[in-house]
Amino acid sequence: MIWIAVAYLCGSIPFGLIIARAATGKDVRTVGSGNIGATNVARAAGRSAAIATLALDAVKGLAPVLLAPREFAPACAIAAVLGHCFPVWLRFRGGKGVATGLGVSLALAPWAAVAGGVTWVVLYKILKISSVGSLAGVAVSLAVAAFTAERPALYGLAAVSAVILLRHGGNIRRLLRKQES
Repeated sequence: MIWIAVAYLCGSIPFGLIIARAATGKDVRTVGSGNIGATNVARAAGRSAAIATLALDAVKGLAPVLLAPREFAPACAIAAVLGHCFPVWLRFRGGKGVATGLGVSLALAPWAAVAGGVTWVVLYKILKISSVGSLAGVAVSLAVAAFTAERPALYGLAAVSAVILLRHGGNIRRLLRKQES
């Protein structure tokens, strides 16, 4: 149980808020979508800050899953993503879990993580809509994990995917109305 709590606390570190504030003095929660993730950090503080946020958000998912005993790794993956999405430090208002999901995926199913990351990059380059790349990347990652990961890891990634999908509810509604930017 301690491993799961540690994973949640690692996931709840608001790197986007910290980095944007250090780079610009701005509170990323008052800019754009109000999200603490890398996409909104790019709006608030620029590309370098967004890249740093993405990397640190991925590491905060990767580290606790790699360090936990094998039998706790899938639960720690879920806890880390929940920590990012619902951080105790920010009154449970966090990000959407994509970069942290990438980190936990790297730990549980590396080929799935690579496939999901490549999917995001390709779709973002073509469409310039981060949410499309994120949602497609999650779907591709889960599909690849179905063929390359052990069952417990797949179940953990399925739960992480569900959290990310739910956190993108507003994006999905805007996409369906063709209003997503």
